[in-house]
Amino acid sequence: MFFVLSKLLDFVLSPTLWLVGLLVLALILRKSPWGHRLKVAALVLALVLTNGALVNEALLAWEVPPVALQQLGSHDAGVLLTGITKGRKSPHDRVYVEQGADRLLHTLWLYRAGRIRKIIVSGGSGALGGPKTRTEAEELGILLRLAGVPRQDILLETRSRNTRENALNTQSLLARNPEIKSIVLITSAFHERRALGCFRGVGLHPAAFPASYYSMDRQPTLTYWLIPSDDAPRLWGILVHEIAGYLVYQVRGYLA
Repeated sequence: MFFVLSKLLDFVLSPTLWLVGLLVLALILRKSPWGHRLKVAALVLALVLTNGALVNEALLAWEVPPVALQQLGSHDAGVLLTGITKGRKSPHDRVYVEQGADRLLHTLWLYRAGRIRKIIVSGGSGALGGPKTRTEAEELGILLRLAGVPRQDILLETRSRNTRENALNTQSLLARNPEIKSIVLITSAFHERRALGCFRGVGLHPAAFPASYYSMDRQPTLTYWLIPSDDAPRLWGILVHEIAGYLVYQVRGYLA
């Protein structure tokens, strides 16, 4: 039930939906005093949603900062969280990777650099109804093997549907592999905060290695602050959903 409700919450928390809702209400109430107020509110929201600098500043504040390789040290395994493949895209004779592929590339980088000795891929399917073909972990496992990682160095956890289950199922996997003492948690920078909290909540204490940044370096120019961005609404949606997810997990006691 929690899984289904979380998907419904994602829909309700869409900033674009809020904007459309304000415009519809303004149209319905156009002859009342509220009609003008709603139009002003919609205009303000539209200006905020399309301002690339504002969403970038918010992302810079929320995303976990990058970690230097020298700072990371060496660990027994890296835990790669899924959520970056399109399992429902045909033909199914290949793996389709979405934005967020830095998670996979940086995991491979850590492995090749000798910073991790094994790779744990955690994730079943985050879609309602489950996967149509392979799980997300199996798909990323295919790509890792194609990149030359030996099968014996890849451990798959294929049942998780959300971050809480990633932590719980990884804990169970590690209990079956006691030789793995230290781990690195690799996920998108905007998601690293909640993922770390979940893993710590089940008694695991991974090192953080955020990847796949949505933010960019701050620019000291007027164009940075004033030029509208057509990608900004999408980034606001990602950030709002993640912050809401973090708060829900906090209330439910999943985070430490």
